Amino acid sequence: MLHNTHIRLRKVEPQDVPFLYIVENDTAQWNETDVHNPLSQKDLHDYIESSTGDIYRDGQLRLIIENSDGTTLGVADLFDLDIRNSKAALGLYVLPEWRSKRVAFQAVELLEEYAFSFLRLHQLYAVISVRNASCMHLFEQLGYRHTATLMQWVNNSDAAVWQKFDTDNTL
Repeated sequence: MLHNTHIRLRKVEPQDVPFLYIVENDTAQWNETDVHNPLSQKDLHDYIESSTGDIYRDGQLRLIIENSDGTTLGVADLFDLDIRNSKAALGLYVLPEWRSKRVAFQAVELLEEYAFSFLRLHQLYAVISVRNASCMHLFEQLGYRHTATLMQWVNNSDAAVWQKFDTDNTL
């Protein structure tokens, strides 16, 4: 299990469907992502059932962020896994009441440790709407570099690409 003294990242379970239903249907977040349609609880249940939990087979890994008492705080994703080029994208959603409490910071650190040390990836990246200054600041604090701007990428708004390379894991 991926954890530190404050949070843990665990595989999605069927009992997480009500939480994921809220997260995936948060229309305020749709303007910041590629999501553009609501998902049903059946859609989410089918996703969980079809997921093997094997990032190599599924090309992605969705994890629930919890605190030490089991309270669900958010979701963390590794997706668009590219084995040939040793990279993956990183995504996060933290419930509004848990933002600005270092939850996202710690979740990214745990994902990095897993991706760089266990999966032996060389690069992680995030594509972030330029309107999301707090998220861009988070990735800057974590040592990611702003390497590109994608013009009119998300809902006619620009998006910034932030990358981090594992210097200990050179190819």
